[in-house]
Amino acid sequence: MKVTEQLANATDTIISLEILPPTKGKSIESIYQGLDPLMEFKPSFVNVTYHRAEQIYKKREDGNFERVEIRKRPGTVGICAAIMNKYKVEAIPHLICGGFTKEETENALIDLHFLGVNNVLALRGDAASNEKFFSAHPHGHRYAEDLVKQIISLNKGKYMEDDIIDGVKTNFCIGVAGYPEKHFEAPNLDTDIEYLKRKIEFGADYVTTQMFFNNDHFYNYVQRCKEHGMNAPIIPGLKPLTGKRQLNVIPSIFNVEVPVELYKAIMDAKTEADSDQVGTEWLLYQCRELLKNKVPMLHFYTLGKPKVIYNVLKQLL
Repeated sequence: MKVTEQLANATDTIISLEILPPTKGKSIESIYQGLDPLMEFKPSFVNVTYHRAEQIYKKREDGNFERVEIRKRPGTVGICAAIMNKYKVEAIPHLICGGFTKEETENALIDLHFLGVNNVLALRGDAASNEKFFSAHPHGHRYAEDLVKQIISLNKGKYMEDDIIDGVKTNFCIGVAGYPEKHFEAPNLDTDIEYLKRKIEFGADYVTTQMFFNNDHFYNYVQRCKEHGMNAPIIPGLKPLTGKRQLNVIPSIFNVEVPVELYKAIMDAKTEADSDQVGTEWLLYQCRELLKNKVPMLHFYTLGKPKVIYNVLKQLL
């Protein structure tokens, strides 16, 4: 079922989850161990992130070095199929521009269509680890809106090869990312929202936001989007913040604010269990306030903390 249909048909609180593929060489059992307990809460779908290849230098036998590409977290499409088969819930792969050609993207979409995947999340993706700024593949997309347009073309049966006549039409529901505190490359929030609006106008169906720890950022964002003429559903993305190291890492990587109260509570925590409890209580507070404000659903970034998410949902639902 499409995300938009799930939202339209919802009669109670609905949730969704997001996971990372395991690193190459690891078993999918690590995915199942994290998801098994959370299935108690009947998530509507599970997002699976996609990761571009990285370039490294490997030493050859002659002593020289050669540059090679490695993908540390492969398997997104296969994991989606496995999740749908095991749990009978929708799985949503991320599709990214970075590191992929348009043809590779089209082939991935064809595979997903064959597997019965009806939803995708279209993202530009991050810069490569050896780059300061994002650069597109020479035969790929520069912006997420171009990725959205390619998916819409396939939904209309238009393939890259001109000689394909009456091509099978796919039926993807398309999600895109929103940034309540603005994307770090955008000069201001209004400009960022205008870019988001373009993706909706090109055919995207819904928005999932970056994590935030102050609900006011989300409320303001939704209001500003409406003022810009956007009516697409906006799903809040939520993540527990639990450790002292995260106080520096998360703002640095994701460009989000950590409220003073949360910062102090984490800093005062004496043990890891205390930190987890702080993160649990803060996330639970966020969720309850969001539900009071009638958000369409709650999306949880489980990344590394499925137990905290479980404890929050146990008290919430």
